[in-house]
Amino acid sequence: MLDQLKIKRKQMPSQKMQPVIRADNLTRIYSLGDSDIVGIQQINFEIEHGDLVVLKGESGSGKSTLLSLMAGLDRPTSGELTVAGQNLTRASDTDLTRFRREVVGMVFQSFNLMPTLNVLENACLPGLLAGQAFDVARSRAAEYLEWLGLKDRLTHLPAQLSGGEMQRTAIARALINDPAIVLADEPTGNLDSRNGQVVIELLAELNRKWKRTVVIATHSALADAFATSQIYLKDGKISNRIEVKG
Repeated sequence: MLDQLKIKRKQMPSQKMQPVIRADNLTRIYSLGDSDIVGIQQINFEIEHGDLVVLKGESGSGKSTLLSLMAGLDRPTSGELTVAGQNLTRASDTDLTRFRREVVGMVFQSFNLMPTLNVLENACLPGLLAGQAFDVARSRAAEYLEWLGLKDRLTHLPAQLSGGEMQRTAIARALINDPAIVLADEPTGNLDSRNGQVVIELLAELNRKWKRTVVIATHSALADAFATSQIYLKDGKISNRIEVKG
C-alpha cells in the first residue's frame, strides 16, 4: 500500500519543533456593497506536524474561509498566519504561488478536474506546472493512482468516472508535488456514504503512515474517528476544540 511507494515525503527538519500551522488573531472580512461580512474573526490556534485536524461547523461557520487562508488561496484582513514556516499574511503573490505548488495539496468537494484531460494527465498537471520533468511526474502520478485503485482508469476522462473515482484522482493530483500538508474542503460532500468513507480512510492513511499533516473541513462525522483534534467553528469564531490524541 502507501508505505510501499517509492516517493518519499519532503523533510522540514528546521521546523520540527514549531507548529506547522499557527494563527494569531486571524480575521477575514469580506466587503459586499456597503456591508461587511465576517468570514472568520480573531481566530487563534496551532496545529502540530502529523496532526489530523477536523474543522467542524454548519455552513457559513467559516470552515471554507479558514481552509482557503491556510492554502494561500486568500489573504487575511488582519492577524497573522504561518504555515510550514511561511508567513502567509506578508507573502508576495509569487511566494503564494510557490507555496501552493510546493507546500500544500488541496482536495475540493467539486473535484476540480480538467474535463478534457484523462486521469493520469489530471494527476500529472500540478507537477508539470511546478517544473517536474514529464517522466518524473508521470511515474509519481501512476504510483499514486495505483495505490488509489485507479490503475485501470488512467486513460479515462472525468466524465467517465464515478464520484469516488474522481475524488481519488483529485487526491493523487493533490499529492503529486509531495506536499507536507493536505487540506480537504468537504471532500465527501458529493459522495455517497460508502465512497465518502473510502476517501476519509485514504486521507487518514496518508496521515498515519506518512505523517502528513491533514486538515479536513466538513460537517460530516466520517472523519471524527481518525482525528487527533477537532476544531468547532460557529459564526466565524472557534467555539470549542477537542484534543483526541492518544
